Amino acid sequence: MDEELKCPVCGSLFKDPILLPCSHSVCLACARNIIVQTPEGDAPPHSRASGNSDYDYLDMDKMSMYSETDSGYGSYTPCLKSPNGVRVFPPAQVGGVHRHCSITCPLCHRSVSLDERGLRGFPRNRLLEAIVSRYQQRGATSAAKCQLCDRNPVDAAVMCEQCDVYYCAPCQQRCHPSRGPLAKHRLLPPSRAGNAAAAGVGGGAQQQQPPATARKPATCANHEAENFSMYCVNCKTPVCLKCLEDGKHAKHDVKPLAVMWKQHKCQLSQALNGVSDKAKDAKEFLVQLKNMLQQIQENGVEFEACLVAQCDSLIEALTRQKAKLLTKVTKEKEYKLKVVRDQITHCTMKLRQTTGMMEYCLEVIKENDPSGFLQISDALIKRVTSSQDQWVKGALEPKVGPEFDLTLNTDSLLQTILQLDFTQSKVPLVPVAPLLQLEKCCTRNNSATLAWRVTAPSSNAIEGYVLELDDGNGGQYREVYVGKETVCTVDGLHFNSSYNARVKAYNSIGVGPYSKTVVLRTSDVAWFTFDPTSAHRDIVLSNENQTVTCNSYDDRVVLGTAAFSKGIHYWEVSIDRYDNHPDPAFGVARINTMKDMMLGKDDKAWAMYVDNNRSWFMHNNSHTNRAEGGITKGSTVGVLLDLTKHTVTFFINKEQHGPTAFENLDGVFMPAVSLNRNVQVTLLTGLEVPKNIKQ
Repeated sequence: MDEELKCPVCGSLFKDPILLPCSHSVCLACARNIIVQTPEGDAPPHSRASGNSDYDYLDMDKMSMYSETDSGYGSYTPCLKSPNGVRVFPPAQVGGVHRHCSITCPLCHRSVSLDERGLRGFPRNRLLEAIVSRYQQRGATSAAKCQLCDRNPVDAAVMCEQCDVYYCAPCQQRCHPSRGPLAKHRLLPPSRAGNAAAAGVGGGAQQQQPPATARKPATCANHEAENFSMYCVNCKTPVCLKCLEDGKHAKHDVKPLAVMWKQHKCQLSQALNGVSDKAKDAKEFLVQLKNMLQQIQENGVEFEACLVAQCDSLIEALTRQKAKLLTKVTKEKEYKLKVVRDQITHCTMKLRQTTGMMEYCLEVIKENDPSGFLQISDALIKRVTSSQDQWVKGALEPKVGPEFDLTLNTDSLLQTILQLDFTQSKVPLVPVAPLLQLEKCCTRNNSATLAWRVTAPSSNAIEGYVLELDDGNGGQYREVYVGKETVCTVDGLHFNSSYNARVKAYNSIGVGPYSKTVVLRTSDVAWFTFDPTSAHRDIVLSNENQTVTCNSYDDRVVLGTAAFSKGIHYWEVSIDRYDNHPDPAFGVARINTMKDMMLGKDDKAWAMYVDNNRSWFMHNNSHTNRAEGGITKGSTVGVLLDLTKHTVTFFINKEQHGPTAFENLDGVFMPAVSLNRNVQVTLLTGLEVPKNIKQ
C-alpha cells in the first residue's frame, strides 16, 4: 500500500492532499510547484477548477484538458526532478493572476486552468489524509526491519530519506556509508522516518497528524460554513444545501450523501472481490511457477544424465565395433604375412636346389672325358628340363598383395553424428518402453519380484505402469499390476515354472511400447511356514512359525503360507509332543476351510487323522480307508500333493501309509494341520518327492 499513499510529485507520503478533477491527488505544496502560467486568453472556457462547478467531466476531457504536447507549453525548464520521474515546474510568480495559470496532473497529464480561487478551488482529499495518518501511526508502533539483511532481518537502525530504505547498523556501514556521493543523504531514526516522509519536499515544521476520530466533517469549498449533505450524480461530487439553493445543480440528479456513500462502498467491495480472486489466482500462479523452477532443475539434471547415458552408449557401441574391425584387420594382416612367409620359404628352397644343380652342371661341362660325360648327360638334361618346368608361370608372382582389400565407409555415419540433434516434436508422445532391471528381479518360492526404470524422460509425465505375466506355460499374458510404483512382487505363482514378464508405461496421451521380456523361474520345491494371519486364535506358533501347538482341548486348524495349483509337492510334519492319544489331522485345504473343527469335517479339506494305533482318511466328514499303524513322539507324517495326477498320498516315517487317499483334486490347495493342546508338531519343507509310490 506504500505506493498508493505517496505523492507522485515528491515521492513522499501525502501532506495536505488535494483532489484534482481527474480524481488523482497531489500534495498542496507540490501543487504549487507544478502550476504553469499560460498566455492570457488561452485558457479554455470550461477548465476552471471548482469544488462544485457544473462542468461535465467528459466535455472537460475533450475541451478543457491539455497535455503539455497538446497545449504547446511543454518547453518549461524543470528546476528539479521527483523520485518517480515526474517533472516539477518552477512555481508561478506570486504576482501572477491565477486565471492565467493551469496545473497538469503528473499521472494522466491532463491540464486544468485555475479560477480566481487558485488551488483553494480544489477539494481537500480528507479520506486520503486520514488513511496516511493511520498508516503513520501503525508504522510508529511496529519496529521497522532492515531491508538488506538476507536472512532473519533485524530491527532497522536508520532510514535514508532519499533512498527510502531501512538499514541496520552493519548494512548501513557496508551499503550506505556516510561518505562520497552518499554523504549528503539524510539518515533518520526509523521512528521519525514516517513523519519525515510525510513532511514532503516542501520542508517546514513536522506536525503530528490528528487521529482519525478527531477529523471534522468536510465542508463545502464554495460555502465554508456548510457541511456536505447531498451528492450530485451528474457532477460526481458532494454538495451542500446552499449549492442546491443556488441552482447550479437544479436539473441534476441529486441523492442523499449517506445513500450514495453506502452504494459506492458496496460497488467498491464487489470490485475488490473480483480483484481479490485475481490476486489469489496470481499467488497460485506464482507457486506454480516456483514449483516449475524446481521441476525444470530436476528435469534438466535427469535429461542431462539421460543424454550422457545415450552418448556413452553410442561411444561404447562404437568402441565395441572398433574392436571387432581391428580384429578383422589383424586376421587379414596375419593371413597375408603367413602367405608371404610360406612363399619366401618355398621359393628359397627351390632357388637353392636350382643353384646347386647349375653349379654341378657347370663342373660337368668342364670335364674332358667324352665317355664319362655321356654317361650322365642324359640324366642331367632331364633334371635341368624338369627344374625349368618347376618355374612355371605364376611361380614367381606373389600370391597376395600388400594392400588390404578392406574399405570402411564412415561418411554416412559421420554425417549422421554431425546431424545428431534434439527433435522438437510438437506432438505429445507416449512414454518410451521401460527397462527391466535384471539385477533387481528375483524369485522366492512361488513369488516373483520385478523392478524397472524409465530410460528417457517423456514430454508428458508418466501416470503409471502396467506389469504383465504369462501363465507359466508360454500362454497369454495377463495384467498383474497397474500403478505408479516401479517395484512389484507377484505372489501365488506355480512352483517349478518359468514366467515371461514385461512392463509398459502410460500417460495422458496413451500407452507406450512393452519392455523387453524377462524370464523368471520359480522354485522347484516349496519352502514355507505356518501362516499366523489365517490361523485360529487358539493356535500357538513358535520357532519362526515352523512349530505349532494349541491352547484348546478342541481341534483347531492352521494353514501353510504356500498355495499350490500346479506341480508335485511334498512336506513332512515331525511329532514333537504327543500326550493322551489325541487325533491330529494332516492334509490340504482351501483357504476358507473351517478353522474351529477337525481338518476334513467340511468339504474344503482333505486329511488323514491318526492316533497311536490306526488312521482314517476324511473329507466332508466321511471316514474311509482305516489303516493300522499310528504315531508317537518323534514320528513323521508326510503329505504328497501331486497336481499332475490330482491326488493326495500320506506317509508315516517315510513309508506310504495306505493307498492313494484322494483323487480328482483340482484348484488351489494349501498345507493344513489340525491339533489340540496335547500335540506339538514342527513343519519340514523343501524335501524331495518320495519314490516307489504304490497306487
